[in-house]
Amino acid sequence: MKSPLLAGLVLLSSPLFAQETDLVKYVNTLQGTNSKHELTRGNTYPTTALPFGMHTWTPQTGKNGDGWKYQYFKTHIRGFQQAHQCSSWTNDYAVFSLMPEIDSLVVNENAREAAFSHANEAGKPNYYRVKFDNGITTEIAPTDRGAHLRFSFPKGKKSFLVLDGYTGLSGIRVVPGKNRITGYVNNGRGFRAGWKSYFTIQFDKPIRKYGTWEARTGAVHPDSLTAEGRGRGAYLEFAPGAVVQAKTASSYISAEQAELNLANELGDDKTLEQTKAKAAAVWNRELGKIQAEGDSEADKATFYSCLFRASLFSRKFYELDKNGKAVYFSPYDGKVHDGYMFTDTGFWDTFRAQFPLNTLLHPTMHGRYMQAMIDAWRQCGWLPSWSFPSEAGSMVGNHAISLLADAWVKGIRTFDPAEALKAYLHESTDKGPWGPANGRDGWREYAQLGYVPSPKYREAAAKTLEYAYDDFCGYQLAKVTGNTFYQGVFERQMYNYKNLYDPGTRFMRGRDAEGNWLPNFDPVEWGGPFTEGNAWHWQWSVFHDINGLIGLMQGDRNFTAKLDSVFTVPNTVKVGSYGGMIHEMTEMVMANLGQYAHGNQPIQHMVYLYNYAGEPWKSQYHAREVMTKLYDASENGYPGDEDQGQTSSWYVLSALGFYSVTPGTGEYVLGSPMFKKITINLENGNKFVISAPANSKENVYIRSATLNGAAYTRNFLLHSDILKGGNLTLEMSPQPEKTRGLATADKPFSLSKQ
Repeated sequence: MKSPLLAGLVLLSSPLFAQETDLVKYVNTLQGTNSKHELTRGNTYPTTALPFGMHTWTPQTGKNGDGWKYQYFKTHIRGFQQAHQCSSWTNDYAVFSLMPEIDSLVVNENAREAAFSHANEAGKPNYYRVKFDNGITTEIAPTDRGAHLRFSFPKGKKSFLVLDGYTGLSGIRVVPGKNRITGYVNNGRGFRAGWKSYFTIQFDKPIRKYGTWEARTGAVHPDSLTAEGRGRGAYLEFAPGAVVQAKTASSYISAEQAELNLANELGDDKTLEQTKAKAAAVWNRELGKIQAEGDSEADKATFYSCLFRASLFSRKFYELDKNGKAVYFSPYDGKVHDGYMFTDTGFWDTFRAQFPLNTLLHPTMHGRYMQAMIDAWRQCGWLPSWSFPSEAGSMVGNHAISLLADAWVKGIRTFDPAEALKAYLHESTDKGPWGPANGRDGWREYAQLGYVPSPKYREAAAKTLEYAYDDFCGYQLAKVTGNTFYQGVFERQMYNYKNLYDPGTRFMRGRDAEGNWLPNFDPVEWGGPFTEGNAWHWQWSVFHDINGLIGLMQGDRNFTAKLDSVFTVPNTVKVGSYGGMIHEMTEMVMANLGQYAHGNQPIQHMVYLYNYAGEPWKSQYHAREVMTKLYDASENGYPGDEDQGQTSSWYVLSALGFYSVTPGTGEYVLGSPMFKKITINLENGNKFVISAPANSKENVYIRSATLNGAAYTRNFLLHSDILKGGNLTLEMSPQPEKTRGLATADKPFSLSKQ
């Protein structure tokens, strides 16, 4: 029997205690919201949501249909909306909004907007609050598929609430006797005909007056109970100076399921404070999966704000039926299925760090996601590449196979690998009807020539490089599952990156169908054969065979000199085929790190590549510099688009002290941790602790390391070692240790041997 003191010590050291620590206080949901078309600081909005929640909620400063949903520099809000948007460039779907007003009813979105100050605004994961200059206060607390809102009107003032059905088809039904509104919205792109997002809203105060309105004409219809058509809305009037709570939930399945979601998630909550407290508990458990300890509260704020963003995508697209069973409306075939579905992500961004982070923190959820991708293939004939919520085929590459291979090698085996390989073979030998990443753009020439020719295909060099990595992932999944047929198919193509290396310029380049290099080459010119970047950025996109790239560049010394040059050459931009400065160019120039463009994904792994070529201390230096210089927890907190958790996940992994250079191998390449102590509370109950007691802004270099007490010279960690739990202890120094980690066995995975 334990003594009371010992029992108390056990409690303090338990995962439960870690989960109860208030980490929500560190998160600023306004991080990265000071964005505009010309310069993005994250392209985020003040998301109020639960982890991976099906719906989120946010204030709206932009016009209906504008991808710029919330911009920090704006001074007026026109509504509080149900949201899903991944990026300002994608707009949104299944949106409706609520806007409180005083004195007189105004339905027009431009005329009804109200002034506010950020001094009267607070954004946390579990709670958003703003007080308008006119005295109205709005509060929001989230659930997975709904929200609890409260509108506090000034005493004695007429109190109105406007429901806006947004840009597409909407149907509204006011039920004054039950103080309720029900309805549906149908806005967004790429949906099956007849798709609807059903919602229900329950108010706790009597509705005194009501009506409907039309966005196109501005017509208002007092006492009207129903409306249906494009841009239909409703309005309510409550007692003067009322304090009104509204509980809302939505469903993609049916109106009845929306009611069930409301009952399941908000039925017991009489006050917003209850919902807020429950959401705080959920987020503290989520954020508590990583405990960061150190001296800097600012660094903790940046870390947990990024971990919050990394915990939003992909979104749940499933619901729980009356028996608690997972069901979902498929955006791929328009039918309701049993099981799990997820959406709102673009793999071109997120295969790099966001999904590898999920394999570490959320293996059960990730396993469900892997099967959901196979289900998506069965339902529409293609593996997802950019789900929003159906397949859009945006960007380049076929990176579903990266997720599947990475999951399998990390022990997440919830799918049939033979079926996954069959789906990928179809993906890589055909072109789908949607965007360039739906199937494989230029697949025939890629197979015949060994590269995608320019200018016949846009961004052909970028496509070739990413196809080669994807083919490695297909090869890897086939190899580890003993499928020799598919192993042979993809083995032939995973070295195709070599066909783009020009030894004359020592860069990757585009070439035409006859094998000629494209003329007038300039490595600082953007576009053409490259996606959102230039030759300096795409040089390094050989994730699976860095040794092979080193060989093309004639050895370690030339390779590391080229890496050094990325940071030292001028940050010059030639706009190339873009025809003008795009925000990624502006962000690279502002970062003032030479040609290093961390605001976009292609180069984000590059700082870790020194580990492959005998100079690991430079990875330690540059990883820490990028974290320190380009990230913070403010409205200007990102160096470019946050992109569905990817840029946040880069920071989270890098702050742990490692990064996923090659998903599909089960390895993480070492950098320099941000904190003195980091504890990863794993789903299996184990803990992996990274201790760096002497860590500081000056002590960024690893002098020596031990893993579970034994000397550790490798420049990488194995996922399997992390899952076992244990202690990685790092002795940090202000001076680089140039003799550690230089042996061949200390270098991370690469297909080619040195």
